[in-house]
Amino acid sequence: MIVTVSLNPALDKTLFVDSFAVDAVNRVLGSRMDAGGKSINVAKIINAMGGDTLATGIIGGSSGKFIQSQLDSMGIRHDFVVTDAATRTNLKISDRTRRTMTELNERGEPVTEELLRKVWEKIESLVSSGDVVVISGANPPGMGDEVLADWITRLKDMGITVALDTVGAPLQLGIRAKPNVIKPNLSELSELFGEQLHYLRDVIAAARSIVQQGVDTVIISMGADGALFVTKDQILRCPGLQVPICSTVGSGDAMLGAVLHSMQQGCTLEDTARWGMAAGSANVMCDGSQTPCMEQIRELFGQVQVGTFH
Repeated sequence: MIVTVSLNPALDKTLFVDSFAVDAVNRVLGSRMDAGGKSINVAKIINAMGGDTLATGIIGGSSGKFIQSQLDSMGIRHDFVVTDAATRTNLKISDRTRRTMTELNERGEPVTEELLRKVWEKIESLVSSGDVVVISGANPPGMGDEVLADWITRLKDMGITVALDTVGAPLQLGIRAKPNVIKPNLSELSELFGEQLHYLRDVIAAARSIVQQGVDTVIISMGADGALFVTKDQILRCPGLQVPICSTVGSGDAMLGAVLHSMQQGCTLEDTARWGMAAGSANVMCDGSQTPCMEQIRELFGQVQVGTFH
């Protein structure tokens, strides 16, 4: 089972407009609402690919009830710690004319040590040796930078495979706890190393240094330039696929979910990379935070090219 931990999930509301203008009246052509947040997006793609997943974390208010209802409609199991504070809403403005996506993301409600203790107890009650736990998304306000590193250490001691996708100090400290998988994008990797990584050789060197610290697999998503998959023994590069772009929201999450599902199915790193690229590319072809279906992902799988570095 793959358990996704959402400490700051979101209700994603996407508005579709033509020629969005600042400081002006914009007519909305249509809208959609989706259960969102990075870990929720991971759970959605695993479910779409037929994997066994369960979503947990913190949720609350009418927006939280909407997310739970949507997960129910998708057949995704969930077991959240429920609070009185409403789960945040993220507004996405999709400009059909300019093909742009403007995002206005709320920070989310502050969390307390007591609430985080309840979340940890929930996670501990749900998992068993051999499971995978995915922790993705920025920490909510009030959460210490060191908490995720502590959880990673505890989970690994329980025989759990851990994937981490976060930013800043929590990522830096989390790496020291040796999660099995991390998936920063190029900007997050550059922030981690304190310099802009412009060249592929520098990106590879940075990923290798993380592997040397004890992380099994480092995945670097590079937008239209594709992705790198780095382990102790292999370095793979997959160029980006040329697909129609509707929304880039959640494409990295789709990649991570597909990668973890493929790993759990025993796929080679090459096929794991192909499934990850196919899922991420299929995701950008969907509106808002909508999840692609398995048929879309499978159709793109054969188009993914995998190159090897030595």
